[in-house]
Amino acid sequence: MNTHHSKFWNKAALVATLALLAASGCHKKHAATPPAAMAPEATTPPPTASITADPAAIDLGQSVVLNWRTSNATSVSIDGIGEVPVNGTQTVSPASSTNFHLVAKNAGGTTEANVRVTVRVPEVPAAPSDNGDMGSDAMFHAKVPDIFFGYDSFDLTPEADSSISSAAAYLTAHPAIKILIGGYCDDRGSAEYNITLGENRANAAKTALVSAGVTGNRIRVVSYGKEKQFCSEETESCWQQNRRGQFSIDR
Repeated sequence: MNTHHSKFWNKAALVATLALLAASGCHKKHAATPPAAMAPEATTPPPTASITADPAAIDLGQSVVLNWRTSNATSVSIDGIGEVPVNGTQTVSPASSTNFHLVAKNAGGTTEANVRVTVRVPEVPAAPSDNGDMGSDAMFHAKVPDIFFGYDSFDLTPEADSSISSAAAYLTAHPAIKILIGGYCDDRGSAEYNITLGENRANAAKTALVSAGVTGNRIRVVSYGKEKQFCSEETESCWQQNRRGQFSIDR
């Protein structure tokens, strides 16, 4: 091929290339189509639940009917009973007052409901007491013996302490009894002195009883001094009988 023809074909190829490029540049660019928006996920609402008891109060040994209703629940349980149907009834006999707690669940959450059943438990009758028992006079004097004092003294002797313990136990067991403590003296000394000494002896006995647990307002004291003698002989054994604190039922 001669040089003239070669140039001709080179120009023709160049013109064709430029025409192709011009044609392609005239096409409009189309914007990319955006992806479709994500649809929001559907949410599950939490369940609803209710529970009732009929009757709401019973006596021990009686029964009550539980009635529960739920919606949108996938599982339902009641404390003390366990898993139950989503709706239902059940008869129960609680032994004490009980709060029945229901729990309903689904993917959207948990809902709770409660009902309280009151159980009336009868009171056990109290054992009969002898609070009003005054006991017999013979038993009183056997359990609450008189006490005796030394000469010109109102101190309690060991024997008197033992008598006070016996008296306190009996009086505690018979709280209806009120007592009178009389203070006595032998006939030596003035009447005025012995009235005071007799009062001190009666009060010493009262103080000992109170210390042993007997309520003070159950005890009354009086002094007879040397005016009332149990024995009239002028001997030590007789004087000892007259130096006493005497206990009697205060009626």
